[in-house]
Amino acid sequence: MKADLPTGRFRSGQRASRALFPVLASALTLALSGCDSGDVVRDQVRAVGSSTVYPFAKAVAEELARSDSTLKSPIIESTGTGAGMKLFCAGVGPQFPDIEDASRRMKKSEFDECARNGVRDIVEIEVGLDGVAFARSQAGGDLPLTPERVYRALAKNPYGHPNTARTWHDVDPAMPSIPILVYGPPSTSGTRDALKELILTRGCDSDPAMKALATSDPARHGTICGEVREDGAYVDAGENDNLIVQKIEANSDAIGIFGYSYLEQNADRLTGLTMSSVRPSYATIADFSYPGARPLYIYVKKAHLRAIPGLSAYVTEWSRMWSKGGTLARLGMVIAPDDVLAGSARKVAELPSLSSADLK
Repeated sequence: MKADLPTGRFRSGQRASRALFPVLASALTLALSGCDSGDVVRDQVRAVGSSTVYPFAKAVAEELARSDSTLKSPIIESTGTGAGMKLFCAGVGPQFPDIEDASRRMKKSEFDECARNGVRDIVEIEVGLDGVAFARSQAGGDLPLTPERVYRALAKNPYGHPNTARTWHDVDPAMPSIPILVYGPPSTSGTRDALKELILTRGCDSDPAMKALATSDPARHGTICGEVREDGAYVDAGENDNLIVQKIEANSDAIGIFGYSYLEQNADRLTGLTMSSVRPSYATIADFSYPGARPLYIYVKKAHLRAIPGLSAYVTEWSRMWSKGGTLARLGMVIAPDDVLAGSARKVAELPSLSSADLK
């Protein structure tokens, strides 16, 4: 069967130059994979990934569908950043997602996995900011947290010793004697990765011996500083941040961890907890004074851009909606600084490929 490429028809006997072969091969893979039994290439954008980015990605999809009736509304799936990366990096073709929504940056190991599976041209676009927010019901009030206190409460083996803390008073005598019960994201979530990187590891490294271990034995340092306890004090609530909101509203002692946008959307029901005396807010995340502030990203397969109807338009729609006072801001996204937005807009226009040298 002959397959139409995004840039024309590949005829028998034609030979691509060596320089163009990888691009044509990727396009051919994409076109051929939709040709079984007369099937056509997928006619609808598909994005997977972060539950934090999900409501923003969904809003962009809905706006695109309203603005162009010839396009089907993109399919947005909340799988978690880590699980979404596995789906995104599995290959090129209509059976694989076009976009990965991520609440943390792609890891070099994920980039390498993409390359092994033929996903070699990826565009990284920072779309905004968010914060890893800690919250309680308004009945519970504030609970002054620090990265060190959170680490001592949630680490499986804080500073290399089994965690025996049962109350926050056990963690620090200055804190109240209420049980440690934290509902948070699963290991597949970018929010969990951000919790580890921005809060737990920072608390762990408050001990000089642990900070030195990061250089002498990085693997052991990662285990001691990043593993979360599994004895019931930390409850994996899955990729459903609304469920976490419900759980902590029902129990004034419980704490929830999720993206800041969910805290803002439930400000009449929840209290955002201070971290190192800084309360999560639009302003403190925008200026990175809040310790849990983080960028949000989308990753796009260049091989899919011409073959999947609406993909280019969907990516462009993000840049039309991420301005201050725009739809995404009203939904709770913290808008990135002007220079970052300008750089992201250039990436939307020029679509530069991400390099493994930029990642770790």
